Amino acid sequence: TPRQVLAFVRIKPSSHFAQDMIKLGSDNKSIDISLQKSPRGGIVNNSQTDWSFRLDGVLHDASQEMVYGAVAKDLVCQALQGYNGTIMCYGQTGAGKTYTMTGASSEYRNRGIIPRAIQQVFKSAAEFLNILVTVRISYLEIYNEGLFDLLAPALGRGCKDNQLVVMDGPRGVYVKGLSIHPVSHEEEALHLLFEAREAKFPLQSHGWG
Repeated sequence: TPRQVLAFVRIKPSSHFAQDMIKLGSDNKSIDISLQKSPRGGIVNNSQTDWSFRLDGVLHDASQEMVYGAVAKDLVCQALQGYNGTIMCYGQTGAGKTYTMTGASSEYRNRGIIPRAIQQVFKSAAEFLNILVTVRISYLEIYNEGLFDLLAPALGRGCKDNQLVVMDGPRGVYVKGLSIHPVSHEEEALHLLFEAREAKFPLQSHGWG
Protein backbone atom coordinates (compact mmCIF):
# COMPACT_ATOMS: atom_id res chain seq x y z
CA THR A 1 0.00 0.00 0.00
CA PRO A 2 1.54 3.35 -1.01
CA ARG A 3 2.27 5.71 1.84
CA GLN A 4 0.12 8.82 2.01
CA VAL A 5 2.97 11.15 3.03
CA LEU A 6 6.54 11.02 1.71
CA ALA A 7 9.43 13.06 3.11
CA PHE A 8 12.50 14.12 1.15
CA VAL A 9 15.47 16.28 2.12
CA ARG A 10 17.23 18.38 -0.50
CA ILE A 11 20.66 19.58 0.55
CA LYS A 12 21.69 22.96 -0.77
CA PRO A 13 25.08 22.80 -2.51
CA SER A 14 27.84 24.28 -0.40
CA SER A 15 31.62 24.41 -0.62
CA HIS A 16 31.71 24.08 3.17
CA PHE A 17 29.42 21.09 3.69
CA ALA A 18 29.57 20.01 7.34
CA GLN A 19 30.93 16.53 6.65
CA ASP A 20 32.19 16.21 10.22
CA MET A 21 28.67 16.63 11.60
CA ILE A 22 26.37 15.29 8.86
CA LYS A 23 26.62 11.78 7.45
CA LEU A 24 24.47 10.62 4.57
CA GLY A 25 23.41 6.98 4.33
CA SER A 26 24.73 4.96 1.41
CA ASP A 27 21.12 4.23 0.40
CA ASN A 28 20.34 7.98 0.17
CA LYS A 29 17.50 7.48 2.62
CA SER A 30 19.03 8.42 5.95
CA ILE A 31 20.87 11.26 7.67
CA ASP A 32 22.90 11.09 10.86
CA ILE A 33 23.74 14.32 12.68
CA SER A 34 26.29 14.55 15.49
CA LEU A 35 27.21 17.66 17.47
CA GLN A 36 29.94 18.12 20.01
CA LYS A 37 28.79 18.69 23.56
CA SER A 38 29.02 22.31 24.61
CA PRO A 39 31.57 22.92 27.40
CA ARG A 40 29.09 25.34 28.91
CA GLY A 41 26.95 22.34 29.86
CA GLY A 42 29.30 21.43 32.71
CA ILE A 43 30.76 18.07 33.64
CA VAL A 44 27.36 16.38 33.72
CA ASN A 45 25.81 17.22 30.38
CA ASN A 46 22.91 15.04 29.26
CA SER A 47 21.87 17.16 26.29
CA GLN A 48 21.20 15.24 23.11
CA THR A 49 23.96 15.46 20.51
CA ASP A 50 23.08 12.71 18.03
CA TRP A 51 20.07 12.39 15.74
CA SER A 52 19.20 9.86 13.03
CA PHE A 53 16.47 10.38 10.44
CA ARG A 54 14.97 7.88 8.00
CA LEU A 55 13.50 9.46 4.87
CA ASP A 56 12.07 8.53 1.51
CA GLY A 57 15.00 10.17 -0.22
CA VAL A 58 18.02 12.40 0.33
CA LEU A 59 18.65 14.67 -2.66
CA HIS A 60 22.31 15.63 -2.42
CA ASP A 61 23.86 17.52 -5.35
CA ALA A 62 20.64 16.77 -7.22
CA SER A 63 19.58 18.60 -10.38
CA GLN A 64 16.14 20.14 -10.83
CA GLU A 65 15.21 17.25 -13.11
CA MET A 66 16.28 14.68 -10.51
CA VAL A 67 14.29 16.46 -7.80
CA TYR A 68 11.19 16.56 -9.97
CA GLY A 69 11.49 12.89 -10.87
CA ALA A 70 11.85 11.86 -7.24
CA VAL A 71 9.29 14.17 -5.64
CA ALA A 72 6.64 15.29 -8.10
CA LYS A 73 6.38 13.21 -11.27
CA ASP A 74 4.37 10.33 -9.83
CA LEU A 75 2.18 12.70 -7.81
CA VAL A 76 1.23 14.65 -10.95
CA CYS A 77 0.40 11.36 -12.69
CA GLN A 78 -1.88 10.42 -9.80
CA ALA A 79 -3.51 13.86 -9.86
CA LEU A 80 -4.39 13.28 -13.51
CA GLN A 81 -6.04 10.04 -12.40
CA GLY A 82 -8.26 11.93 -9.97
CA TYR A 83 -6.30 11.79 -6.72
CA ASN A 84 -5.53 14.89 -4.68
CA GLY A 85 -1.87 15.67 -4.18
CA THR A 86 0.15 18.30 -2.34
CA ILE A 87 3.84 19.22 -2.39
CA MET A 88 4.99 21.30 0.58
CA CYS A 89 8.46 22.82 0.59
CA TYR A 90 9.69 23.67 4.09
CA GLY A 91 12.92 25.32 5.21
CA GLN A 92 14.53 28.40 6.65
CA THR A 93 15.09 31.61 4.70
CA GLY A 94 17.71 31.10 2.01
CA ALA A 95 17.44 27.31 2.04
CA GLY A 96 16.34 27.17 -1.60
CA LYS A 97 12.55 26.73 -1.37
CA THR A 98 11.72 29.16 -4.17
CA TYR A 99 14.42 27.72 -6.42
CA THR A 100 13.13 24.20 -5.83
CA MET A 101 9.49 25.08 -6.47
CA THR A 102 9.74 27.62 -9.30
CA GLY A 103 13.39 27.57 -10.32
CA ALA A 104 15.49 30.10 -12.16
CA SER A 105 14.83 31.59 -15.57
CA SER A 106 18.35 31.40 -17.01
CA GLU A 107 18.02 27.96 -18.62
CA TYR A 108 15.36 25.31 -19.09
CA ARG A 109 17.28 22.86 -16.89
CA ASN A 110 16.86 25.29 -13.98
CA ARG A 111 13.07 25.16 -14.06
CA GLY A 112 11.53 24.10 -10.76
CA ILE A 113 8.70 21.81 -9.76
CA ILE A 114 5.77 24.09 -10.70
CA PRO A 115 6.70 24.80 -14.36
CA ARG A 116 7.72 21.17 -14.84
CA ALA A 117 4.38 20.03 -13.42
CA ILE A 118 2.56 22.37 -15.79
CA GLN A 119 4.47 20.89 -18.71
CA GLN A 120 3.68 17.33 -17.60
CA VAL A 121 -0.03 18.09 -17.20
CA PHE A 122 -0.42 19.46 -20.72
CA LYS A 123 1.78 16.79 -22.28
CA SER A 124 -0.24 14.03 -20.60
CA ALA A 125 -3.57 15.70 -21.42
CA ALA A 126 -2.64 15.74 -25.11
CA GLU A 127 -2.19 11.96 -25.00
CA PHE A 128 -5.63 11.24 -23.55
CA LEU A 129 -8.15 9.74 -25.95
CA ASN A 130 -11.85 10.65 -25.65
CA ILE A 131 -11.16 12.53 -22.41
CA LEU A 132 -11.49 16.30 -22.10
CA VAL A 133 -9.06 17.81 -19.60
CA THR A 134 -9.75 21.31 -18.25
CA VAL A 135 -6.88 23.15 -16.55
CA ARG A 136 -7.45 26.09 -14.21
CA ILE A 137 -4.76 28.11 -12.45
CA SER A 138 -4.86 29.90 -9.10
CA TYR A 139 -1.93 31.37 -7.19
CA LEU A 140 -2.41 32.03 -3.48
CA GLU A 141 0.14 33.35 -1.01
CA ILE A 142 -0.32 33.02 2.76
CA TYR A 143 1.86 35.49 4.67
CA ASN A 144 1.52 36.56 8.30
CA GLU A 145 -1.90 34.87 8.41
CA GLY A 146 -3.07 37.03 5.51
CA LEU A 147 -4.33 35.64 2.18
CA PHE A 148 -3.04 37.18 -1.04
CA ASP A 149 -4.40 36.38 -4.49
CA LEU A 150 -1.35 36.95 -6.68
CA LEU A 151 -3.52 36.78 -9.79
CA ALA A 152 -6.37 38.97 -8.55
CA PRO A 153 -7.74 40.80 -11.61
CA ALA A 154 -9.59 43.58 -9.79
CA LEU A 155 -7.28 44.64 -6.97
CA GLY A 156 -4.01 44.54 -8.86
CA ARG A 157 -1.40 41.87 -8.56
CA GLY A 158 -0.41 40.98 -5.02
CA CYS A 159 -2.93 43.17 -3.20
CA LYS A 160 -4.43 41.76 -0.05
CA ASP A 161 -8.08 40.84 -0.39
CA ASN A 162 -9.95 40.75 2.90
CA GLN A 163 -12.74 38.80 1.18
CA LEU A 164 -10.59 35.68 0.81
CA VAL A 165 -11.80 33.08 3.30
CA VAL A 166 -10.87 29.44 3.78
CA MET A 167 -14.05 27.36 3.54
CA ASP A 168 -14.95 23.69 3.85
CA GLY A 169 -17.57 22.63 1.34
CA PRO A 170 -19.01 19.46 -0.16
CA ARG A 171 -16.04 19.17 -2.56
CA GLY A 172 -13.42 19.81 0.11
CA VAL A 173 -11.48 22.77 1.44
CA TYR A 174 -11.30 25.82 -0.82
CA VAL A 175 -10.62 29.57 -0.64
CA LYS A 176 -13.73 31.64 -1.22
CA GLY A 177 -13.02 34.62 -3.47
CA LEU A 178 -9.79 33.24 -4.97
CA SER A 179 -9.59 33.96 -8.70
CA ILE A 180 -9.51 30.96 -11.03
CA HIS A 181 -8.04 31.27 -14.52
CA PRO A 182 -8.76 28.68 -17.24
CA VAL A 183 -5.79 27.98 -19.51
CA SER A 184 -5.66 26.02 -22.75
CA HIS A 185 -1.91 25.50 -23.27
CA GLU A 186 1.38 25.39 -21.41
CA GLU A 187 2.61 28.82 -22.48
CA GLU A 188 -0.52 30.48 -21.13
CA ALA A 189 -0.13 28.73 -17.79
CA LEU A 190 3.56 29.72 -17.55
CA HIS A 191 2.59 33.31 -18.31
CA LEU A 192 0.28 33.31 -15.28
CA LEU A 193 3.10 31.86 -13.19
CA PHE A 194 5.31 34.70 -14.42
CA GLU A 195 2.66 37.28 -13.44
CA ALA A 196 2.28 35.74 -9.99
CA ARG A 197 6.04 35.83 -9.45
CA GLU A 198 6.10 39.47 -10.50
CA ALA A 199 3.43 40.20 -7.89
CA LYS A 200 5.38 38.34 -5.23
CA PHE A 201 8.80 39.75 -6.20
CA PRO A 202 7.99 43.09 -7.91
CA LEU A 203 11.60 44.29 -7.90
CA GLN A 204 12.99 41.22 -9.64
CA SER A 205 12.82 40.32 -13.29
CA HIS A 206 11.75 36.83 -14.29
CA GLY A 207 11.12 34.96 -17.50
CA TRP A 208 11.22 31.42 -18.77
CA GLY A 209 13.75 30.39 -21.39
